[in-house]
Formats: sequence, structure tokens, C-alpha cells
Amino acid sequence: MLGTLTFYRRVLRDNVFSIPSFRDAALPSAKAEVLSKPQLPAFGHGIAGILAGWTVSFIAAPVEHVKARLQIQYAVDKSKRLYSGPIDCCTKILRSHGFHGLYHGLAATLLFRTFFFFWWGSYEIFTRLLSSRTSLSAPAVNFWAGGLSAQVFWITSYPSDVVKQRIMTDPLGGTLGDGDRRFFRWKDAAKEIWRTDGVRGYWRGFLPCFMRAFPANAVALLAFESVMRALPE
Repeated sequence: MLGTLTFYRRVLRDNVFSIPSFRDAALPSAKAEVLSKPQLPAFGHGIAGILAGWTVSFIAAPVEHVKARLQIQYAVDKSKRLYSGPIDCCTKILRSHGFHGLYHGLAATLLFRTFFFFWWGSYEIFTRLLSSRTSLSAPAVNFWAGGLSAQVFWITSYPSDVVKQRIMTDPLGGTLGDGDRRFFRWKDAAKEIWRTDGVRGYWRGFLPCFMRAFPANAVALLAFESVMRALPE
């Protein structure tokens, strides 16, 4: 995902925000010497995040779909489980519902990853603030900005992730024999969560996810940015 993010950052910087009208609108208070150098504003980083998230969704959606179905197989006796593993799960879904079935939940995944705007937009904001207002080293800035921005992302996106998981674990029906499908649209799953659990249903499991987000992403962004600095321009 970070590779596609870097690609879209460069495309937007060199082909969109280098245009004077876009650049002046995005950086209205910037000084002349700053405007003379191609740069991407926080808004542009957010847009790059959305584009990267959408791109990766076409690879991640079927993987997340299969993983979600395997995770809800609670039978202790493995012979009573519908799927014996990821390959068996893919095979049975493809046989019964084709690629459309394998990509079940793609729209919900695209919506969820639209919130990458807040992740990468806030990452850029935190990076600039920590760089200009503290004496932290570049690796330390990457660490703190990576962790804090990940928490911003989960605060804004978590309810959509809960709905996505409901959709991905909903029976597909038909010859697959996993039950009757309940959610034909995104809002059907969202309404069901509201009906059964109220607003708290959208935040179930949030605290462990939130606590994990900082260290996991802080280290990941530190490693990524360190590698990018080591590479030639």
C-alpha cells in the first residue's frame, strides 16, 4: 500500500498541485520561495491516500473476505466446518458465485479505505508540526506522526469497518449452503447493527484496535520513511 501511496503522491505533486491555480489554492499563505519548489499539501496527501486505498482494495477485498469467513467458523470439530482452509474457501465461493462472490464486500471495502484521507492527510500535518515545533529527529517525527495519524484514521473509520465485517460474513446463499443472505446493500447491514446494538454496535472492539494502531503503525512508518530516505531521489 505504501508503494502505491508514494506513486500517487508524486503524480499529484508533479501533475496537479504543480499547476499554479491548484498550488495557490492549496497553499494560499506560502512564501514565494516555498511555492517555487514542487510540494504536496496535506489535502493532496489525503487524496493520494484515498487513491492508494482504492487501488489496494482490489487486491485486499477478496483476501479480507476469505479471512473473515474463516474467522467465524467456531465449530471445534473441523469436519463440521464449511471451509477447511483459505484455498478451499476460495474454491467453493468461486464454484457457487464466481468472481462476483469472491469480491463480495468490495464496495464496503472501498468506502472503508476512503477514510485513508484522514490517515495520510493527518500524517502530513503531524509531520510538519513536529518538524517545525519540536527538536525531534526525523525518525522520531516519523514514529510519532505514524502512530498518531493511525489513531486519527481508526477514530474516523471504525464504524465503516464494523459494517464491512458484517457484510463480508453475511451468508452468500445459493448452492454454497451457508444460509440465507440478509444484507443486499451496505445500509441494510448498518441498519441491522443500529437495530440490535444501537450506536455502541458501531464501536464494538474499538479499544483493542485503537491501542494496537499506534505502536504497529508508528514502527511501520518509521521503517518505511527510513528506507525512503536511504534510497536515491
